[in-house]
Amino acid sequence: MPKHQIDPNKWINAYSDYLFNYTITRVNDREIAKDLVQDTFFAGLKSMKNFKGEASERTWLISILKRKIIDHYRKINSNKGKAEVRMSYSNNESEGDWLEERVADPFDKTAEDDIENTELGLAIHDCLSKLPEKQAKVFKLKTILGYETEAICNELDITASNLWVIIHRARVAMASCMEKTWF
Repeated sequence: MPKHQIDPNKWINAYSDYLFNYTITRVNDREIAKDLVQDTFFAGLKSMKNFKGEASERTWLISILKRKIIDHYRKINSNKGKAEVRMSYSNNESEGDWLEERVADPFDKTAEDDIENTELGLAIHDCLSKLPEKQAKVFKLKTILGYETEAICNELDITASNLWVIIHRARVAMASCMEKTWF
């Protein structure tokens, strides 16, 4: 029997601010963040039948939102490095324009890059798991998720100077661990 129920009539009041704040820290654009939250609610409505009740409604919506954010960046990056060049020409006989073909991104990832990035990600998570709990949390929030210093300090009830000491220690430990496991 499912532990959690779903009620889309309450989503906007209950979750829109949380989802927006989650999104804005990842995309840094208010309009895009609003669109992604709206897309999340729409996708949630479309896939309500898939809600199993094993997680809370908010957790389920966050998982949809994460996929929307990933899709957003995939879309941006798939257009990155492509150029469209229009050239006008005229001669005595005719006039017109040509559309040059799209140029491939020379920095496009290969399968080998994906494997290397996966291995790097695993090494980072392995090293992160070896840090003391507070150092790992601060490192994740600041370095990986990009939270602002003030937000982290408020969440963990620490001072800014304490945060920077923890970050420094975490970074030194991560660098040492990565040197042993990755390089």
